[in-house]
Amino acid sequence: MVDRSATELAVEAGAGSSRFVRACLRQPVDRTPVWFLRQAGRYMPEYMAVRKHHTLLDICRTPEIAAEVTITAAERLGVDAAIIFADLLLPLTPMGLDFEFVAGEGPVVHTPIRSLEHVQALRVDRVEELGYVAKAIEKVATHFAGPRADGDTLGIIGFCGAPWTLAAYMIEGGKQSGGDRNYIETKKMMYSNGAAWSLLMEKIVTVLVAYAQQQVEAGADVIQVFDSWVGKLSVHDYRQYCLGWSTELVQRIKALGVPVIYFGVETASLLPAMSETGADVMGLDWRVPLEVGWKAVGPGCAVQGNLDPIALFAPEDVLKEQVREVLRAADGRPGHIFNLGHGIVPTTPVESVIRVVEWVKELGAR
Repeated sequence: MVDRSATELAVEAGAGSSRFVRACLRQPVDRTPVWFLRQAGRYMPEYMAVRKHHTLLDICRTPEIAAEVTITAAERLGVDAAIIFADLLLPLTPMGLDFEFVAGEGPVVHTPIRSLEHVQALRVDRVEELGYVAKAIEKVATHFAGPRADGDTLGIIGFCGAPWTLAAYMIEGGKQSGGDRNYIETKKMMYSNGAAWSLLMEKIVTVLVAYAQQQVEAGADVIQVFDSWVGKLSVHDYRQYCLGWSTELVQRIKALGVPVIYFGVETASLLPAMSETGADVMGLDWRVPLEVGWKAVGPGCAVQGNLDPIALFAPEDVLKEQVREVLRAADGRPGHIFNLGHGIVPTTPVESVIRVVEWVKELGAR
């Protein structure tokens, strides 16, 4: 495994001391920390009230609103970490790729990348245009400065996409839907145009490292790298075309002095390879039993997860038993962060999310 001493030393020096950060580094904690993917989202009435007056991109690009949405969700739920409200695709704009969110379709990139010439035209010198995310993080970090009632401080999470996933959006032109998620154009470039693929990966990593640095300097304690579509790759293809670039991204972010969480979906077969990036924490989705996923990434890595998001619709007794099962599988070992195996979906009952937090605090005590 890759040495993790840089982030450990940073935490010991005071760069982060929350329960959440300590768990990221597999240090002892008094109880299992808990937060949720998409904890600020369409299931929450407070968020929908904001959306009545602002588009998704308006919220992301307005630090006051992004901070408000982030803070409201963390306080309403009582979680141990707040993840900044942003979108994976924000770095595309300063790179020269405009996109928009189309109702019923999700993000759409109007001029997809399909050739070496397209890749060569991408910019890497305008990352300062993303400074609105750092400003939002500053506001969240200021709001949550100091200990809470339980004596712990709230963790602040920044994030970015991973090279493969951002490339897939840039090349395909948007989110692939349903059974059509084959990523044909992305894999065609990956397989047959090595010069374009390598240059695209290099440019994406360059931008993402600078973007992560902005977030860390603004107060992010941890950076989560989202590889949402990496599960569409075979182990061979991940190792040959993506692992090196993901490793470079993870290591350069860790060099900033913060732990890194690496998360993907449908990644059970990829977990051993993904752990080779040296990420401090591997996100597990609900398709793999937690103890199996933890064994796959090895004892030198923390894990995050992995309740099925749809379990939040279950009756209270069923939901509580599923929470117990995740905690049983973790078995109190240092380095478990309770989360869902993916994001909270629209129409999820808010009270169910709050109850899960309460149960984790009760049942996850050491």
